Amino acid sequence: MKASQFGAMILALFCLVPFTANAADIEAGKSKSAVCAACHGADGNSSNAAWPSLAGQHANYTYKQLKDFKEGRRNNASMTGMVALLNDDDMKNLAAYYASQQPKNAPFDPELIAAGENIYRGGIAETSVAACMGCHSPSGKGNGPAGWPSLKGQYPEYVVTQLQNFKQGMRANDTGKMMRNVVVRMSDSEMKSVAAYIAGIE
Repeated sequence: MKASQFGAMILALFCLVPFTANAADIEAGKSKSAVCAACHGADGNSSNAAWPSLAGQHANYTYKQLKDFKEGRRNNASMTGMVALLNDDDMKNLAAYYASQQPKNAPFDPELIAAGENIYRGGIAETSVAACMGCHSPSGKGNGPAGWPSLKGQYPEYVVTQLQNFKQGMRANDTGKMMRNVVVRMSDSEMKSVAAYIAGIE
């Protein structure tokens, strides 16, 4: 790992400390989530593959994404409008509420599972793509303290869209370009396979 990447990771961890050190209000987050339910579901499990499920997501990660939308580091017209009126406590409370919910399984193509598992667990040696589980864990639950998201319950279509966004530079809020440096060496078919495997992780 390059020194610049290591430094960025350490900085990201320190940025998470203020949130983790303060208790968020889950009930307040539940109340505030009413306006989010149309896309993300009342319990954080989206009913549309175009929108991410937030149930069970690490609070640090959800909070960071909300801040990134609000401060322009991540762009989406719908989300920019939604976060405009949220203050810092609102974002922390929402993140805590969704973290308290249970993710549901998403549908996936079983024919892609074998290829996807090989990538997720072993990477792609020919193109130096690292194994996904190195950051997102063998179970897909990620690493909250490190700021690496849980992938449990995500629709394959949404995962593929985000991977493509990272590859094309449309999304650039990954610490130290970690995701962008990985996906630039992945094909569309490889993305689809690993996304299917992610959806099927038990």
